[in-house]
Formats: sequence, C-alpha cells, structure tokens
Amino acid sequence: MSKNFHVQQIPCTITGLCSYRVLDPRGHEIKWVNQFLDAQSLRGLSIFSLRIYAYDLLNFARWWFRSRRRQLTRLSERALLQYVRYQLSSPTKPAPQTINHRLTVVRCLYRFHFGCPIPGGRSSVLTPYRTRSPLGYGKRRIAAAGLRLKQPRRVIVPLEPQHVAQFWQSFRTFRDLSIIALMLFDGLRSGEVLSLQLQDTDISQAQLRILGKGHKVRVVPLPDDVITTLQNYLHLERPCTTNSASLFVSLKGKNRGRPMTAAGLRSLFRHHRRRSQVVHANPHRFRHTFGTDMVAAGISLPALMHLMGHTQIETTMIYVQLSPQEVLRQYRLAVAKRTHLAAPIEP
Repeated sequence: MSKNFHVQQIPCTITGLCSYRVLDPRGHEIKWVNQFLDAQSLRGLSIFSLRIYAYDLLNFARWWFRSRRRQLTRLSERALLQYVRYQLSSPTKPAPQTINHRLTVVRCLYRFHFGCPIPGGRSSVLTPYRTRSPLGYGKRRIAAAGLRLKQPRRVIVPLEPQHVAQFWQSFRTFRDLSIIALMLFDGLRSGEVLSLQLQDTDISQAQLRILGKGHKVRVVPLPDDVITTLQNYLHLERPCTTNSASLFVSLKGKNRGRPMTAAGLRSLFRHHRRRSQVVHANPHRFRHTFGTDMVAAGISLPALMHLMGHTQIETTMIYVQLSPQEVLRQYRLAVAKRTHLAAPIEP
C-alpha cells in the first residue's frame, strides 16, 4: 500500500503554493506535508530545493504510514532511530548524506507544525550552541543536534587536463562550448547556467551576473576566451526569431528558440560523454575542476568563496586538498630550504 504514495507536480499560478504535492494511495494530499512545502515555497526556496524536500518527505510518509502511525504528534527521536534502521535495511541503501538530509527535513517539518524540537532528543533538553569557522569566515549557525550518521569525508576529484581537452574537442557549436566554458572558467552550476538571462551578460565590462542558490546574486568576471565564444554564439547561432529572455536556447527541432531545459542539458552531456569517451564528465565535475585549479593557482579562499557562490567557508575549503605528488614536492622544497639555512657559514 505504501508503494502507492507518490509526488505529483502540478501547474501552479498561486503565489506561495508549492507545485510539488505528496499524495496518498487514494490520490489525496497529505496535508501536514504539503502545508510545510507551501511554507517553504513562500519563503522563496528554489524549485530544485522544493523537489528534494518533497521526495525526502515522500520517503518519510511511506515509512510513517507503513508503521501504522497516523498522528504527527507521535513522532519522537526514538521513532527517528527506527526510521534510520528502516532506510539502512532497504535494498537501495541510501548514502549517509541522504539519510541526514531526510532527518533534517523531518525535524524542520515537526518544528513548523508544533514550534518546538522533536521530543526525546538532546535538542529538547539542551540549548543548541552556535558554531563558527575557526578561520572566522561565514555566518554563525546553530549546530546540528540529535541523531546523525557519520558522513565520509567529501573528496573532490577534478578532471585531468587531457580529459578536459578530449571532452572539449567533441563539441561543434558555440552554444555548447559557451556552456562548458562557463562551468570550467567561472565554476557555474548547471542550474545557474540554465537560469542565465540575456541581460545578465555585460560584455563591455567583462562581467556576468549570476542568480545562485537561495536567490543570492553574485558577479563574476568573464575571461576573454569565454567572451569570444559567447559573442560567436549570440551573433552566429542564436535564432534571431526567438523572443526568449534566456541566454541559452534550443538551436533546432520543435523547441528551437525556447529556453534550454535541465533535461536537454543532461542529454547534451550524455551524448558527448559517449562521443568523447570521458565517462566522468558532468557539470559538477567541471565545477570541481574550476575550484581545484583556482586553489592551485593561489587564489585566496574568500575570493574563491565568492566566485563559487558558497555560503560557508568550510565548503570552499574542500578544494584545499594536496595530492601525494604535491605533498612530496613541497616536502623536498622545505628540506632543501632547511638544509640551506643550517649550512655553516664559511669564514
């Protein structure tokens, strides 16, 4: 029965109403879920975040009703422990990051409806304390309390230069080259590329205005090579008959002139992965390559934090990873310098 719970996306013209609805097996809305989603939509969360919230709560609702619970008031930290065991024993065992995100969303759901933490955990007894980066960067935030799984350290694996060149050579249009260039030389996310408008591009000032996560705006510089590629796309390829405000549009087919979609971008990358044989090439891997290259070039962390649109400096610090070869190189330089300083001065 619980397998019939599902998420449905509906056209929505009412401000503050989430287009993603969580439905029970009879097709009726689960009110305490959708009321929470509507509140998050009213807060201004992106459609991508709302979709993730909806599917997280779909997973929770399936388990909640399967365990013969009905009232949300019966939720406790002990029940969340059972929910974690249920996920870990499922055939498609989710990653610790996924489970932790679902726990966070459920806690936010409970606080939204009852104005207090879920009973039975540390957060209901102790006052949450605040943490801040040891470097002093970023916003102060409430430390996570309650049950959480240990997450493996995130490892950034950039593309090798030869793989970047191999993937780049498989493209033939200036539009596609512009998209790859913005990810590789400015670190844009795929969603940020798709949301770009014509008015966001200031060629005369060599700048690009980006609407990032949380509707936060940042301005990044445009390298000369990227400007040239963009100009070629705008002057030679972009359909002159389109009235779309989006920067990147479809070039052919029945959708010619319409804004490029997320599905279209995924299809583009799949095609060129097969064509170039670079199986690990994807939008976020190009973003990782940008961050890693900037750190290797000596950029400051606050500057990289701005360029990549990070809210917390800890996210930016993930890119400060030294390869074993780099560790050995710096060790040899340090030993040589130390030996030079320790050498006796000849009379």
